[in-house]
Amino acid sequence: MFGHRNEPFSLARKVSAIIIPAGDEVELPEGTTGFITQALGGSFTIYVEGNLFRVAGADADALGKEPVPPPAVPDDPSDKDIEDVIWQQLRTCYDPEIPVNIVDLGLIYRCDVKSGPDRQRSVEVEMTLTAPGCGMGDILVQDAQEKIAVIPTVGDVKVELVFDPPWNQSMMSDEARLQTGLM
Repeated sequence: MFGHRNEPFSLARKVSAIIIPAGDEVELPEGTTGFITQALGGSFTIYVEGNLFRVAGADADALGKEPVPPPAVPDDPSDKDIEDVIWQQLRTCYDPEIPVNIVDLGLIYRCDVKSGPDRQRSVEVEMTLTAPGCGMGDILVQDAQEKIAVIPTVGDVKVELVFDPPWNQSMMSDEARLQTGLM
């Protein structure tokens, strides 16, 4: 997963990027050079002139990378099949500053899947942040929503940011605590 750490790049075209940790969107022009510092879950954290930016997986080609294809689901999937794929997709959402996915960080509090009469699913997710003032909160919510929305048979997605109960390190998986040196 960390094979792209500090890999140099030159943008093949202009891209929209999010400044980390402020969360503001900027446009980086074609020819911008820097380093890919993290390539996890289909999105990229890049370092350009002393700043970190998040580049969406849809713009992978501008960095010379392949975009991640949408997830596969079984034929005539059950709600449980779709829920399993949702959890897999959420495990591809990473905090751009911490190389741990939002599921293992313990940021997902609830995931409900409901089938409609047309076999389209409605999905509701409650998630939190490691810190309430995190400028990347809206970006993480959007990332989760987009990664769920591409799942076949999912018609409606609502990802809500909540802060009760407040997040703490005990909510992290053992793997995440080990990876971050907190174990």
